[in-house]
Amino acid sequence: MRLLLFAPLLAALPGAATAGPLTFEAALYQAQTTAPSLRARALGADAARSARGAAGALPDPTLAVGVDGFPISGPLAFEPGRDDFTMTRVGIAQEFPNLAKRHAQQARADTDIAAAEADRAVEARTVEVGAALAWINLAYAERRLAALDDLLARLDRVVGVTSGAVSSGNARPAQTLAGRQAVAALQDRRAALVSQAARARAALTRWTSEPDPETAGPLPDFAVDPVLLKAGLDAHPSIRMIDAQGAQADADVRVAEAGRRPDFGVNLAYQRRDPRFGDYVSAGVTISLPIFTRRRQGAGIGAAQAQAGRVAAEREAARRALAADLDADLADHVMHRDQWMRARDTLRPLAEERVRLETASYAAGRAGLVDIADAYAALAEATLATLEREAAVAADGARLSLTYRRTDQ
Repeated sequence: MRLLLFAPLLAALPGAATAGPLTFEAALYQAQTTAPSLRARALGADAARSARGAAGALPDPTLAVGVDGFPISGPLAFEPGRDDFTMTRVGIAQEFPNLAKRHAQQARADTDIAAAEADRAVEARTVEVGAALAWINLAYAERRLAALDDLLARLDRVVGVTSGAVSSGNARPAQTLAGRQAVAALQDRRAALVSQAARARAALTRWTSEPDPETAGPLPDFAVDPVLLKAGLDAHPSIRMIDAQGAQADADVRVAEAGRRPDFGVNLAYQRRDPRFGDYVSAGVTISLPIFTRRRQGAGIGAAQAQAGRVAAEREAARRALAADLDADLADHVMHRDQWMRARDTLRPLAEERVRLETASYAAGRAGLVDIADAYAALAEATLATLEREAAVAADGARLSLTYRRTDQ
């Protein structure tokens, strides 16, 4: 469904999915259309569909050629032309497994197709979430770099006037060191941010195949609805995958139960003797006799039923784990949002005000460069913390909305 929504956007922007900056929607679309893991899952589904045609089909007929009644002892030993028993035989036989078994095999093949498609849906969800988080991480890494560069430029302007203040006697020479130390500390932070951006860019390249991706367009804004997300847990791809495995196990039970019914076979043979005697035609029917069903077919049925029970238990365990993960992610999202709002509305404005006041005090001769350097260091921490917390909120929204949304959304 998301691919259909993104297709008109990319159609209106030729080449958007192959080169240039990537919007959030374009990155998801490109990830879904170029991921090799998805191609592998699609081929697996194609293989299951191809195998469906042979499911429940009759086995190949058997051709038999032989010699009957060849003498190897007595007065006519190794002289088949002197007796009237030796004959050559050519025949054909066809087995007919019981209809219940054939239908069960066809049903098992249908569940293989469903399981392959469910496996592809799980991988599609993984690719989508991975690409979304990589794009968000890169976008916020770029924004943190831009914010830090702005602070470095502002601090450089302050440090640049220190030499004149020292020459005029309004500042001590040691005060220039504090400014240079503050600049060096922020440059260390910048180096770390450059590394983070490179890692995020590498992750986005992994998902989209773009060699040097750049982000463009607005940041995504996901509305997190806990009630809606919890209501869609049973439709989650991982649960549907286990449901498909359960259907496979149930089909195996039906295949095993069909083994209790007899199979049939027919055979026809033409037998030729010496021209002095007549030829023969033989025909027959074979019927399997499942007599020891308790030790043979019963054992297979019990094993298949136990496997079906195991899958059912695993489904319940997986659903509980998924529900617990959702609750934990929702709690983290609330915490991250509170921290972001506090940093945005309180911590960063206070840091900005501190820089303004310290700068005014420095101009009035009541503060030193050390005070300004400390203020800028605090502003840098507050600015980066605000962006990091905002990035955490955005990542939470993408992870929650894309990971736990219903498959049909």
